[in-house]
Amino acid sequence: MSIVPEISAKTLLAPMKNGQWWFGGDYNMNLYRGCCHGCIYCDSRSECYGNDQFDTVMVKKDVLTLLEKELKSKRRTGVVMNGAMTDPYNPFEKQLEVTRGSLALLDRYGFGVGFATKGILAVRDIDLLCRIHQHSPVLCKFTITAADDALARKIEPHAPSSTQRFEAMAQLSKAGLFTGVLLMPVLPGITDDRENLHQILIRAKEAGAQFVYCSYGMTMRDRQREYYYQCLDEQFPGLKEKYIRRYGNRYSCACRKPFELKAMIETECRQLGLLTQMKAIIEAYRFSRGPQQISLF
Repeated sequence: MSIVPEISAKTLLAPMKNGQWWFGGDYNMNLYRGCCHGCIYCDSRSECYGNDQFDTVMVKKDVLTLLEKELKSKRRTGVVMNGAMTDPYNPFEKQLEVTRGSLALLDRYGFGVGFATKGILAVRDIDLLCRIHQHSPVLCKFTITAADDALARKIEPHAPSSTQRFEAMAQLSKAGLFTGVLLMPVLPGITDDRENLHQILIRAKEAGAQFVYCSYGMTMRDRQREYYYQCLDEQFPGLKEKYIRRYGNRYSCACRKPFELKAMIETECRQLGLLTQMKAIIEAYRFSRGPQQISLF
């Protein structure tokens, strides 16, 4: 494994202003900067985030020392969300173990944790996640956009396959952890066909998922749009022209027949016993720990 460059950071924990409607988080945390999954649609490439080296993974300098200092200073505990802008289980985590180190600190200081990932290394940390779950909420989110591994490889070329992600989810679920699927984005003309979405729901249920949260379309800002269109020309010739005709320079690009797809997914999820509504997901994983753990409601 190559040397991972470091980047300075003054703080790690930021209060989540939108936590009441975005998975019930109290704090947000990113231990790394950048990503190596190469997903063709990633919003984090956008110029507004100020990362001109997005495809290079960097680790924040003295990250665990800084995190412990901040955890000690917090007047109240809560759920720390990890992975909003970078995957906490990128391939370099196997070598660096800063995500694992952060879990040990969250456990020591009585915090809960939620993470979003396309990685599979979370299974390594089942022991720490279960220890945290004894006193605080734990939320494990796996982003899965394509049921077919070959299609997933086209749109997420360097990430573990969808099958590997479902397998990792199954191991965490079997350990008693609250797991589910981030079915986002749904890419117009690529992943918004009914069979793809149906298969994701079926495989999520088989893997022990307790929720599927879906976004029916995608964003397209400046550099994100440029990169996405370049990849469409390489992987899906002719599709870029259809996007330009339909969406122009819009920021939000809805998938085909979004209301019909939403109705289909919600109906199938009810039949499968999978949660789809944000409020219900938050209540399910946070209230299961007992009212004394709830700070948002």
